[in-house]
Amino acid sequence: MKHAILGLVVLAPALALADDHEDVKRFTAAKVFEIEVANDPQIAPDGESIVYVRRSMDIEKDRLASALWVYDLDEDRHYPLLDGDSAGSAPRWSPDGERIAFLSSREGKPDLKVHDLETGRTFSLAKLQEGTSPPVWSPDGDRVAFSMFVPEKPEPLISLPPKPEGAEWAEPIRVYDKLRFRGDGQGYLEPGEYQVFVLPTDGGTPRQVSSLEGGTSSPVWLDEKTLIVSGNEDEKRDLQPQENRLYRISLEDGSAEALTEEGSAAFSPTLGPRGSRVAYLMQPNGEEVHQQTDLVIWDVDSGESRNLTEEYDRSPVQIAWHPNGNAVLGLVEDEGLLRLVEFGVNGNVRTLTDEVGSAGTGRPYGGGSFSVSDNARVAFTQRNGVLPAELAVLTRRGTRTLTSLNDDALGDVTLARVEKMKVPSSVGDYDIDAWVAFPPGYEKDGSYPMILEIHGGPYAMYGPHFSAEVQRYAAEGYVTVWTNPRGSTGYGEEFAQEIDLAYPGEDYDDLMSVTDHLVDEGYVSEDRLFVTGGSGGGVLTAWIVGNTDKFAAAASIKPVINWTSESLTADLAAFAVMDWLRDYPWENQELYWELSPLSKVGNVTTPTMLMVGTEDWRTPMWEAEQFYTALKLRGVDTLLVHVPGASHYIAARPSHLIAKTEAIMAWFERYDPEAAEDEE
Repeated sequence: MKHAILGLVVLAPALALADDHEDVKRFTAAKVFEIEVANDPQIAPDGESIVYVRRSMDIEKDRLASALWVYDLDEDRHYPLLDGDSAGSAPRWSPDGERIAFLSSREGKPDLKVHDLETGRTFSLAKLQEGTSPPVWSPDGDRVAFSMFVPEKPEPLISLPPKPEGAEWAEPIRVYDKLRFRGDGQGYLEPGEYQVFVLPTDGGTPRQVSSLEGGTSSPVWLDEKTLIVSGNEDEKRDLQPQENRLYRISLEDGSAEALTEEGSAAFSPTLGPRGSRVAYLMQPNGEEVHQQTDLVIWDVDSGESRNLTEEYDRSPVQIAWHPNGNAVLGLVEDEGLLRLVEFGVNGNVRTLTDEVGSAGTGRPYGGGSFSVSDNARVAFTQRNGVLPAELAVLTRRGTRTLTSLNDDALGDVTLARVEKMKVPSSVGDYDIDAWVAFPPGYEKDGSYPMILEIHGGPYAMYGPHFSAEVQRYAAEGYVTVWTNPRGSTGYGEEFAQEIDLAYPGEDYDDLMSVTDHLVDEGYVSEDRLFVTGGSGGGVLTAWIVGNTDKFAAAASIKPVINWTSESLTADLAAFAVMDWLRDYPWENQELYWELSPLSKVGNVTTPTMLMVGTEDWRTPMWEAEQFYTALKLRGVDTLLVHVPGASHYIAARPSHLIAKTEAIMAWFERYDPEAAEDEE
């Protein structure tokens, strides 16, 4: 049977199972539209209520929808924040816990609103024209700060003669003069920068309070007259993509004072409970492209700083002060898990929970969030087996799961069983973490097809988190394995830096070791191996087929194929040249070519599909198209799939997520020897 998905004709997967289990209800493609997930939980100052973003899939608009919901812990009651239309994002409590500021939208424009819990009324503070960050309340609750885009009007390059009335001329020329002139998900950039604004909470006009060259973001109130912001005003900032400083901004005269040194990245500042210390995250300036993130405390009065994680070989990714001021809580990536860790200012470190779950739905990345109340209760997104993240609260009595958002959609569905494995790599002294999803009815008889799913980044981390893509593969009979090869985060600085100036490299050996283990131990058939991955995983997929023919077919999604064209055309050009490869392509073409999958295309015999979004400026279309064209010239079976209108986040729209997984499986089915036998 054939069916069309977004204009692409694909074959419906029809894999033979060891045990059909006809009575088993499987995770179908349509289930993607029924998934809900908890995100951005914000607990009230008194710890009695939590407002959070409840994400769902809008089947009519084919988009991710966000609604604000409240969980009343005292009354054990769960309800939408607003009657009727409760759409919104980035909810933030006022210091007295009586109001919630949040972002809404109107025809694509942001709307900054406040909901008063006592009166039940919701009103708009400001209807804004440009994109804005989440609101940050002032200590006395009479103002909010946020960053917003400020357009610039550059001097025109030319002037045209007057256009006759009613004439229809071509669109005028556009002129760009900055290194970064395109952004993924943004398209061609308008001139301008983000700056910080302050707005009274009884309404009014936002007042711009920062004017640093290069822009500012992440405002934090130091006191009623001072903000701390993040930015980089260095004249060479376009060539410093990983550098950032903290600045103190006076609201009286707009003056800015740098608080951190040049050459490093300082970000995510947060003020301590008594206003005497600021915690922030920092990455030092090093030779390698990847640096561990440290947690630093800055004393407001003395100006002295202290690194709390200098001897801690993991990176916090989100921080918040404990209300007693004696510790900072941090969300930490650790061997596939997201741990909530308490860092005492006296040096003590302890894990509060390792159950933090990802708010994603596509692939099994980590990426949860949390917040802390004045009485030390913690609201967080909870990992719940193979299900999407739920809302939970952590108290002195332990963890309490508050929601069951997917009982209706997935309660009667048999999801894949997930098992963790540690596999010794064939190169070096590393045990590689891998998670394997087994299809319903799986029997270990060595007959099953396998999909190796590779994460992007490559400095990123997979873990035991919900993945709609993995569940679809498993539902159609594939054993699916995902891993954290060297270069992944969550395993310490040495492990991550193994791929510095060597990517792709020995991470390939880690992936092959996991694949060989599943074959050797009889989990899957050596004749039915398939490989796919997106972004950095797309790079490794293309690299794999250039180095081995053990896979029956491959699908490289939004890859980098040629580091020269990537570094000179993508929206991360400065990062690729100045940090990633640390040399210009015209000065060291040997390195650029050596690490490009295109250099291996002459070895490829594996049927390989390429997929990319037509508005992807992170790994632009021509990257995938180079590999596709080269394979066509060589007579290797290939297929090029364009996803119309999609950015690098190729599966951002539900139908695109479905199309991606169904197209991958359809391609694999063409080259599955058992499927071919069934057709005969």
